[in-house]
Amino acid sequence: MKLYEQLANSIAQSIQEGVLCRGDRLPSVRQASVSRNVSPATVLEAYYLLEARGLITARERSGYFVTSGAVNIPSSPAPVIAYQLEPTQVDMSELVFEVLESIRLKNVVPLGSAFPSPLLFPRVNLAKTMASSVQLMDPWASVDNLSAGDMNLRRQIALRYMIDGLHVTADEVVVTNGALEALNLCLMAVTRPGDTILIESPTFYAALQSIERIGLRAVEIPSHPKDGIDLAAMERAILQYQPKVCWLMTNFQNPLGSLLSNEKKLALVALITKYQLPLIEDDVYGELYFSDKRPIPAKAFDTEGLVMHCSSFSKCLAPGYRVGWVAPGKFAKAVARLKLTTTISASVPAQVAIARYLQKGGYDKHLRNLRHALLVNQIKFVEALERYFPVGTCLTLPQGGYFLWVKLPEGINALELHKLALNHDISIAPGPIFSAQRQFASYIRLNYGHIWDARIEGALATLGALVSELTPIQSF
Repeated sequence: MKLYEQLANSIAQSIQEGVLCRGDRLPSVRQASVSRNVSPATVLEAYYLLEARGLITARERSGYFVTSGAVNIPSSPAPVIAYQLEPTQVDMSELVFEVLESIRLKNVVPLGSAFPSPLLFPRVNLAKTMASSVQLMDPWASVDNLSAGDMNLRRQIALRYMIDGLHVTADEVVVTNGALEALNLCLMAVTRPGDTILIESPTFYAALQSIERIGLRAVEIPSHPKDGIDLAAMERAILQYQPKVCWLMTNFQNPLGSLLSNEKKLALVALITKYQLPLIEDDVYGELYFSDKRPIPAKAFDTEGLVMHCSSFSKCLAPGYRVGWVAPGKFAKAVARLKLTTTISASVPAQVAIARYLQKGGYDKHLRNLRHALLVNQIKFVEALERYFPVGTCLTLPQGGYFLWVKLPEGINALELHKLALNHDISIAPGPIFSAQRQFASYIRLNYGHIWDARIEGALATLGALVSELTPIQSF
């Protein structure tokens, strides 16, 4: 990253965190140059970049001022939910499919989508890499290492683990058809129909669909919008129900956006080690952080191979290529065999292309641009919610990913809002699809991973008006 980009990202993060507020005057070019120990030209380049992204503006003879930033919407508190720590037979597919059907329509503003905009990814460079790498591909590559995946790609994945301080060998990595297959293979490796699994609540609806398909029972453990899963409740459920596995997102959880601290990840791994309980760690958003450093996964603290770490390139590089992977620890052989007996292999040309793209060294530059775009989008979305949504709205402010978990004013039914929004060609993800017990009736998830424009702002304005119409009149 160039020095001016580092400075711009640092200032943008200060805006997002509320250290710099709207209307604040930035240090003069000279002051910033001295305090940051960089040249005036570097400061100017950083300010120009921030201005181009709509975060600051120049006023003649007055300097640069913040035009975006932290807002006054309260942070969403831990939901007051009457959790039943007991196994639930999951029956969510019809509700989820009904909601997701709307997202595929091109005329619908995709605030309910689970994917960022494909326009944020290096499509042209990936296409060129795909074309050249396929032409040069060894004919035997289409049959070598079929179940485990392309060795060059596995080496690149292992290298990224090493950079983050984890010891994962290329031989442990199994390449899959996206992260969802990795997660399903892990689930099948350690469970049988009728078994019990621990999940956080709310949880990603795809996890609920997988649990339903295999015929498992889910125990929902409450999770905090900021700090993540309640470990005390998790231990009570382990003792009472003897689950076979737990499935968690430790970094920028979907839909909450929560991030477990390193201390909490260490405590989590200590807990599963104590009870020898396998952990499926879904870490597809780990690269989409807004701080200076990637948050390490829980697998970094695992010494007994109990953590099966799953991730993907779909959310951060190549949506549609469907290339994910898992580092399954002590379950590597079982996962590899399941891969061989189900889908055999992920797309070989896609694997070869991504491996070559990683080798060429453009991945980290792309990630820096993507993270900054998402951070700018988050700021704009939160400002729009402040402008258009009624009093009583709360939200999370995650430090990564691209989801906002929004609590609507009391009395509003998110499923009803979803249907009304569709009449205006707007999709949202209503809270009940994230719970086996269909909790979170007054919550919605919004995706800020699409490029900000007048259409998105108009959709948020319309959505805010619908929320206002549905908000019960308070009597005094």
